[in-house]
Amino acid sequence: MREHTITALWEEIPDDADDLVLVRGGFRVYLCLCGTRLRDRPAAELHAMETGQCTTCLGSRTEDILPGYSQDCTSCAGTGRRRTQLQWQLAHAEAETVIGVEAVRAVIDPLTGPFRLSEVADAVRDALGLPVGRLPVGPRVRDILRGLEAAGELVMVSAPDELLRGTSVVLYRDPSWEHVPR
Repeated sequence: MREHTITALWEEIPDDADDLVLVRGGFRVYLCLCGTRLRDRPAAELHAMETGQCTTCLGSRTEDILPGYSQDCTSCAGTGRRRTQLQWQLAHAEAETVIGVEAVRAVIDPLTGPFRLSEVADAVRDALGLPVGRLPVGPRVRDILRGLEAAGELVMVSAPDELLRGTSVVLYRDPSWEHVPR
């Protein structure tokens, strides 16, 4: 399988590049170890899927977010394998059904000051009796908290941990929120 690991090489990125396009795989040339040159991100993902590689990291085990910043692949738990990626996708889908907005609200409603994502995720896991590592509780709780933030119920009170591309692409490791005063 490793003969099909796909490498993404960065092209020159213009200063006015669309950050969303950049983060989602633009401004790259894709080459497979088997010798295949892939014209764009969708072609690279299709080749990865056909050869049993993770379609997020393309079998490389790391996600290259921006030039100079990469992380272990969160889709396949750093294995580079499609099967592991599919198992995590199923776990994410299960987390969406098991962890609802009501469960998160039950944890955060009594809180009076700022609260961190990790604290809320741990409390939700305990409240629902979920074993550690079984479901991606943190990402699901983060999505719910971001939804409550978008609805105007919460406000994020954390500064970004890293500015990856100015202020348009930032990284939060364990952000904090608080309730919007009523």
